[in-house]
Amino acid sequence: MSSYYFAYGSNMNPQRMRARQLQFQRVLPGRLARVALAFNKRASDAPNMSYANIVHAPQGTVEGVLYELSSAREIAKMDPFEGTPRFYSREIYSVATAEGDIPAWVYVANRAMIADDLLPARWYVEHLLAGREFLSESYYQDLLQTPCREEVEAAW
Repeated sequence: MSSYYFAYGSNMNPQRMRARQLQFQRVLPGRLARVALAFNKRASDAPNMSYANIVHAPQGTVEGVLYELSSAREIAKMDPFEGTPRFYSREIYSVATAEGDIPAWVYVANRAMIADDLLPARWYVEHLLAGREFLSESYYQDLLQTPCREEVEAAW
């Protein structure tokens, strides 16, 4: 049985996933229904900055990158990067693809980490934009309009 991981934030950048040594067989576009993208997860490594999260939105859709993992154990490699279980919880969501719905691991920010008064850094949003080939043009254009902090320091 295959195991999948759906990225909607900075992990939409396949180069970032390779740098994190995630082993995957293929990558494809995916969508989550009834949620919206929010940059409301307080960054644990930069308290004045936020990271991506998904929030309930009955009419919403979040696009992202679905990684077919080389083995079911691969997802555990992501937990330290996501700060699981403290900062994000890892949950199973149904991801819509051209091949049908596929259950996949998705990281969701824990309530204690939510802050609605912060912005992501420009370098962080650039990782989302790196997933362009997996996104619709309208979703990509919306990401380009994301208000950002203009800090130049990048963290991998």
